[in-house]
Amino acid sequence: MGADAARRPAAAGTLGARLGAATAGLAAPLVVVDLDAFDANADDLVRRAVGVPVRVATKSVRVRALLDRALAHPGTAGVMAYSPAEARHLVDHGVRDVLLGYPTVDRAGVDAVAAAPAAAAAVTFMVDDDDQAALLADAARRHGTTLGVCLDVDASLRVGRGPLALHLGVRRSPVRTPADAVALVRALAARPGLQVRGVMLYEAQVAGMPDTDPLVRLVKRASVAELAHRRRDVVDAVEQELGRALTLVNSGGTGSLETSAPAARVTEVTAGSGLLAPTLFDGYRAFTPRPAAFVGLDVVRVPGPGWATVTGGGWVASGPAGRSRLPRPVAPAGLRLAGREGAGEVQTPLRVPTGADLRVGDRVWFRHAKAGEAMEHVDHVHLVRGDRVEATVPTYRGEGVGIG
Repeated sequence: MGADAARRPAAAGTLGARLGAATAGLAAPLVVVDLDAFDANADDLVRRAVGVPVRVATKSVRVRALLDRALAHPGTAGVMAYSPAEARHLVDHGVRDVLLGYPTVDRAGVDAVAAAPAAAAAVTFMVDDDDQAALLADAARRHGTTLGVCLDVDASLRVGRGPLALHLGVRRSPVRTPADAVALVRALAARPGLQVRGVMLYEAQVAGMPDTDPLVRLVKRASVAELAHRRRDVVDAVEQELGRALTLVNSGGTGSLETSAPAARVTEVTAGSGLLAPTLFDGYRAFTPRPAAFVGLDVVRVPGPGWATVTGGGWVASGPAGRSRLPRPVAPAGLRLAGREGAGEVQTPLRVPTGADLRVGDRVWFRHAKAGEAMEHVDHVHLVRGDRVEATVPTYRGEGVGIG
């Protein structure tokens, strides 16, 4: 923060004043996580899961120190990771229950897991196709280990039949019905070295959509009701084929804990975004997460009355291109992105409200649209409590891991 800004603190008690005081002297761009908000969010996720264990989604955090912090909360159990390389990294640092949320064809990554007995025991791979299983079975054979697998079953809602059918949800898995699941289990049984550990049904159309719109709420209710029956039938069919009970039936996300956790046959739910509370989770009525992650950028010029320009800012979230994926300025209050420029890679102009006074060197705080993705832009994140930094810890990027 510039010398002038240091002499002109924001109004006492505001978010900008607190974060500014904590990070005075630290160069921007920077990311901070408010520990009080993070811990409160972790407690709230566990409360909403009504006694069902919460698996922490790592791609929504991407900071190992914060993952450890979340796992220290009673009621959390294990992580859902993105890639075999990440899974092996987490096991090497003490995590003993890793469910991969997605199938993989990363031969080197699978080989690294299969080659280490501790990792092979701790990691469960996601499959929805026998070709994925073939790669896993080959690694298990070469290293003399057994690899656990979980069936990824499509949880989207389909309304109607034939050419008029509507698909509501993500395009995820070709496995949808009990018959589909049984066929995959039989294919897996023909591949030595693989063990079916569970089933996952992630209802993205419930967990990932704000529920402020009446039509969205209607779709969510219909989806929850349909999936409750189909989940039960899929699990029953798989257990009958295996001749034993499944210990892992995963479902849910931050936006659907209330409906996923109490559903029949569910043994655990997954959540991660709710720990940091990005802007895409501002529109839910069932819960109110506390914003915990903030991006700090500095004003480098004032091009005219009512304007200020910060360096960088173009950390746009994944998903369908649109304003909802842009970072949002939150401190000082009242700042807005320029409609014709949005968030830029090297600079971002901001509309400044009447009466506000931003000068060169002042620090502006943003919230990202998606949890975890901001961590891909920095090597370290500053953990803040009140108006001071308690610790500075590496992100995945800082550890040389990356999400891929």
